[in-house]
Amino acid sequence: MTDPTDVDARVTACFRGRRFVTLAVPGVRWTEHMSHYFDSDDKKYTRVYKRETPDILDAFTAFNDAVFATEGREIPLKYRELIAVAVAFTTQCVYCIDGHSKNAVRAGATEGELAEAAWVASALRAGASYTHGRLAFKLVENEHEHAH
Repeated sequence: MTDPTDVDARVTACFRGRRFVTLAVPGVRWTEHMSHYFDSDDKKYTRVYKRETPDILDAFTAFNDAVFATEGREIPLKYRELIAVAVAFTTQCVYCIDGHSKNAVRAGATEGELAEAAWVASALRAGASYTHGRLAFKLVENEHEHAH
């Protein structure tokens, strides 16, 4: 059985009905009890940014508001939100998936469009593995000559 405090294992382990999320901190072994990773009220932790780095938060908010402005952009908002959903799938950001999926639907996206965004993201990730495989062949191309 995996030691639940072993950071190197990087697993989520269940013991006696409790879920432990292993936190990957180099050289430190510890776990933090959590019922789950994503909480809908996690936005409350924005207060740390507001307190510690308000200027950067303001700049980020202005940037994000400009990117997702309802008017004045070349790409309609629905499609920008669908792009965001597909990127969120590839980056696996649950917060982005939550927010941008809802925003996409509010902007008029259908379940079919969300499904296609997921398939687009899947194709890109699969395509990246395929093309990185070609890179591996290129990088070891001369190694085969030296191995014999």
